[in-house]
Amino acid sequence: MKTIKSSLPFIGVSSLLLLLSPLANAADMSNMDHSSMDMSGDMSNMDHSGMDMSGDMSDMDHSSMDMSGDMSDMDHSSMDMLGMDHGSMDMSGMQGGAAPVDARSPDYSNGVGYGEFGKPMMMGSMPLWGVSVDKLGYQFDEDQINFEAEGWYGTDSNRITLRTEGSAQTKDDKEIDSLTSLAYWKPLGIFWNGEAGIAYDTQNDKSAVMAGIVGTAPYFVETDARAYLYTDGQVRLDLGTAYEWRLDQHWVVIPEIELTAFSKEDTDNGITKGFNEFETEVRLTYETLNRQLSPYVGFSYESALGDARDLRRQQNQAVDSSSVTAGLMFWF
Repeated sequence: MKTIKSSLPFIGVSSLLLLLSPLANAADMSNMDHSSMDMSGDMSNMDHSGMDMSGDMSDMDHSSMDMSGDMSDMDHSSMDMLGMDHGSMDMSGMQGGAAPVDARSPDYSNGVGYGEFGKPMMMGSMPLWGVSVDKLGYQFDEDQINFEAEGWYGTDSNRITLRTEGSAQTKDDKEIDSLTSLAYWKPLGIFWNGEAGIAYDTQNDKSAVMAGIVGTAPYFVETDARAYLYTDGQVRLDLGTAYEWRLDQHWVVIPEIELTAFSKEDTDNGITKGFNEFETEVRLTYETLNRQLSPYVGFSYESALGDARDLRRQQNQAVDSSSVTAGLMFWF
């Protein structure tokens, strides 16, 4: 009994030392220098699932740690690395570096020739040309030929256009009144195009600077507005709109309206300030030859506006006129 009683204090002290030894080891590891640790061996069979790395590792020096060994089988599923700072880690070497200068040629040909046909070109970048005659008809009551035509050359982004419109008398002195312009054309948006250039008016024998907007208004209404600044300071404004009302695959009805206005009076040429003339025409066309040729018949009406009516009366000219028309529309 004495032996048993004397051994109990010894057992208690031993147990206390065993409990305190892990705490002492943990305290010693916080100040350990890992810079000389060699981890180049095979660590593939090591189990890190029970390792607790949630503590403060900011003071640990890992700069000299060699981890070049095979660590593919290591289990890092339980490692808590949320507290680690990766801001200064250099990972540029993992991206493979910059691509070689000759990795791909600028035209994406990769050194392969184009053969006898040469380098391909996008359709929008290829210069093309076209001619469109929107009106070439005879007015029976007025005994004159009306015309409106346009030709262009260029791409979908830049073009040069030549446009002319007017009328030619078929009796008496056979006078020709026309307004012809040479302009630079460029898209302003999906539905609108801009024009700027020079023009010449045979009616008053003057040249002008021209600028305009041409496009498609909502509901597919073709709209154009052009302003002309003449050498004498006169400004002319032409407004026009037209709509193609398709009855079937070939028959089309086209109503059209035009307005003309001037900035100042010019009695020598029958011009007054403000709106001078109103023109409207309705044409029934039949499209043939892949819709490139369309004969038409129609009815036209012209009227003077404002002070221009009084001026025309003073000059013994007609104030209003109407006529049956017939002609052709074509493009190529």
